[in-house]
Amino acid sequence: MSNSTKTARRTASEGAVRLHKKTLGTRVAENWQLYLLLVIPVVITIIYKYIPMYGVQIAFRNYKPAQGFFGSKWVGFDWFERFFTAPTFRRMIINTVKLSLFSLLWSFPVPIILSLAINQLRFKGFRKVVQTILYAPHFISIMVVCGMIRIFLSPYGGLINLLLGQSIDFMTVPGAFRTIYIASGIWQDAGWGCIIYLATLSAVDPGLYEAAKIDGASMFQRILNIDVPELLPMIILQLIMAASGIMSVGFEKVFLLQTQLNKVTSDVIAVYVYEQGIVDHAYSYSTAIGLFNTVINIILLVIVNNIAKKAADVSFV
Repeated sequence: MSNSTKTARRTASEGAVRLHKKTLGTRVAENWQLYLLLVIPVVITIIYKYIPMYGVQIAFRNYKPAQGFFGSKWVGFDWFERFFTAPTFRRMIINTVKLSLFSLLWSFPVPIILSLAINQLRFKGFRKVVQTILYAPHFISIMVVCGMIRIFLSPYGGLINLLLGQSIDFMTVPGAFRTIYIASGIWQDAGWGCIIYLATLSAVDPGLYEAAKIDGASMFQRILNIDVPELLPMIILQLIMAASGIMSVGFEKVFLLQTQLNKVTSDVIAVYVYEQGIVDHAYSYSTAIGLFNTVINIILLVIVNNIAKKAADVSFV
């Protein structure tokens, strides 16, 4: 190691020690502009994320808006018991878990595969065109997407039925709901989801690719030995985040695609919370269901995070 390198490292180490010895007040005084900017997101987070948690207590009360939080009668876990004994409880849990797991199984690998493929494109103009085409569906609203789905699957002149030469109303077929939900989700979000992976791949040293080419590595070998190891920490983090939302199926699309004939497979917790809280004004009951959903997601987050930490030394929290 050269003397200049040793000197630089020693200087950096001494600087870190001096910074560590400074008190918090001193550091705030020296960098007050940065801390002032930090105040804005912290205050917004407290107002919109933490203060509303005060209302969670209505899950344990027979909440009446006219009586307020503390004026409403405390009922403990009565609303949770009502949910657990509801006739559709088992069906809602199964549908929610199945829809989330199948979405994770089919949707999660697609952005990774797309990012690896796009990263191999060497013509920048063509690469930008491909990225734009893949990103575009993400900016279409869910309502418009659901309208397109209904038109394409219509038994009266719908594109899919014209191609199949049949007249099937897919929106009334319970077994087709999950496929429709997952396939449309992949089409809409896969391109947008690969952005974070492409950003990770952009940090790879081009010299690694050149060295691999000189050694005779094929494109597949370069992807397997350079790109995939680089993406692995990000893939694990994304998997942890996705696993923490297994019980949180998107409400809008399910609600807009749901019919009375496909409720056997489309009846999920998110729609039930809407029906109970907004339609039937059962505020305490719907809050209890939402709280149950959140607790399960937190438990799943902790479990998957610990597994990932032990298996690959990567964790999110």
